[in-house]
Amino acid sequence: MSSTPLSLRVAIVGAGPAGIYAGNLLANAVKERGGRVEIDLFESLPAPYGLIRYGVAPDHPRIKGIVNSLHEMLDAFGDDDASAGAAPRGRRRTIRFIGNVEVGRDLSLDELRERYHAVILATGAIRDAALDIPGVDLPGSYGAADFVAWFDGHPDVARTWPLEAESVAVIGNGNVALDVARILAKHAVDLRTTEVPDNVLAGLEASAVTDVHVFGRRGPADIKFTPIELRELGEVRDVDIVLHDEDFDGVDAASASNNQLKVMLRTLNSWRDRPAGTASRRLHLHFWHAPVEISGDGSVESIRFERTTTDADGRLVGTGEFRDYDVQAVYRAVGYYGTRVVDAPFDEVRGVIPNAEGRVDDEPGLYATGWIKRGPVGLIGHTKSDALETITHLVADAEAGLLSAPSADGDVLNVLDANGTEYTTWDGWLALDAHERALGENHEYTRERVKVVPREEQVAVSRDGALVR
Repeated sequence: MSSTPLSLRVAIVGAGPAGIYAGNLLANAVKERGGRVEIDLFESLPAPYGLIRYGVAPDHPRIKGIVNSLHEMLDAFGDDDASAGAAPRGRRRTIRFIGNVEVGRDLSLDELRERYHAVILATGAIRDAALDIPGVDLPGSYGAADFVAWFDGHPDVARTWPLEAESVAVIGNGNVALDVARILAKHAVDLRTTEVPDNVLAGLEASAVTDVHVFGRRGPADIKFTPIELRELGEVRDVDIVLHDEDFDGVDAASASNNQLKVMLRTLNSWRDRPAGTASRRLHLHFWHAPVEISGDGSVESIRFERTTTDADGRLVGTGEFRDYDVQAVYRAVGYYGTRVVDAPFDEVRGVIPNAEGRVDDEPGLYATGWIKRGPVGLIGHTKSDALETITHLVADAEAGLLSAPSADGDVLNVLDANGTEYTTWDGWLALDAHERALGENHEYTRERVKVVPREEQVAVSRDGALVR
């Protein structure tokens, strides 16, 4: 093991929470050892923050705190005085954001590995997991991830969304299912002060929905929500929550396995005790329902479920009782599937990059973190601890002399320039951020920001407003 202070160049692919946490932890770890590191954070979108910007409902104000934290992490490692004058574009940031660059299209993985001691893959999971039942491909059957991308203003999805259905089924018992159900049931007027894009607001204002049904395979004691998500559901204006007593047979809040579950079961039970409402919209929560088939003549018209229960070993089993619900749309919120990187190893079954605690199998110098490492489970806090595990191994490998020195010279930005890639930078993001905030201040409904949706417009604002490129 060498006692020489570390001097590393590292590429991170993905600028969501997983990638930003990894960059921040790596920069601090090397700094504590008296070394020096240059980190390039590549993102396929023009703006940073990944799933926080494009995967969380716009009516979650607490997410702003996470964005602010991620912003501080990136902004904290500004100009590196040690490299002043060495970089061809002036002072070199310790963590340099390079957006609108897709690895596998604008740069190959091999080109990255030639220019850095290590590459960390943090591409996350943005696709819906499959639901293998008949009729799942009928028009009117949607993946929740696609709907979330639409209402969050993702630049690579259509600007419109079909919202003609009056009755809608949402399959899933996690936070994404609740986000989808809440946005569908909520009156658009109550979203006017959020950062929801104008095209989305117009679409929701024209929505025909009256009833949203949320279905879970297991019972109330096995929900995957968080208490705050569930509580928010009951605070939606002019929407009645409808529950069914049969789903709660044998469920005792006092004997719940943890305090969070106790709180949520008490919340559900309080809704059961409410008198029948007269709201214009209803949100129905169903438990012990396993989806069997989606039916319709040319588009979704109904969905069939089998009632479920658990056996003596706690395993979920069917009861042989089937129920049909008339709906005109189905949203599948049954999980996400990892976003692969061209030429990187990939486990097609699990949707992850094969790895051992972040070290990619049989690929020295290649690492993974976040959902692409362990699968799409856990909250933001898990992502941070997950990144720490990966970075700990990377630093240990560097100190043990196991990382190969870069074999290619020159700044990667020169390669992108030669390719004609219109990449964006941290200064460009600051310009886009300021632009969106100005749009919000001047909007007819005063908002903190109005998201710019088209990719080309984001890139133009970023590149025109950047002070340094």
